[in-house]
Amino acid sequence: MCLGNICRSPTAEGVMRTLVTEAGLDHHITVDSAGTGGWHVGKPPDPRTRAAAARRGVHLDHRAWQFTARDFDRFDMVLAMDGDNLEALEAMRGRRRGTLQLLRSYEPGAAAGAEVPDPYYGGDAGFDEVLEICERACRGLLDHLRREVAGAR
Repeated sequence: MCLGNICRSPTAEGVMRTLVTEAGLDHHITVDSAGTGGWHVGKPPDPRTRAAAARRGVHLDHRAWQFTARDFDRFDMVLAMDGDNLEALEAMRGRRRGTLQLLRSYEPGAAAGAEVPDPYYGGDAGFDEVLEICERACRGLLDHLRREVAGAR
């Protein structure tokens, strides 16, 4: 979850979908992304986001949409890219169920509270950095999900 759903969150969605498919878990794990703001609803990811993903073989076919409080009932986990979006989501969630935390909390070695930086106002290198961060964090998330499933057996 990021602000506009055209840079960070569709990157994480594309990376996670790729990892889930490669692991053969795409029939068990559903991945989506959204924004806390509605400025870009219906638009594809930023061209720089798509270019960075394409360089890594990650396909992005997402269209931006805005997350609402009701959406907490649809997802077991909601992962924010930064503290501002996490706070907005916490305020929106109320008493609804599910995990809500920062994506980088699953990145091995990341500092507590680490955020995925917003590349929107920077150059192309920022989009590559976001993709690298998302790859590490999503691999950690997939490892977590595998352990959780194995522990439930």
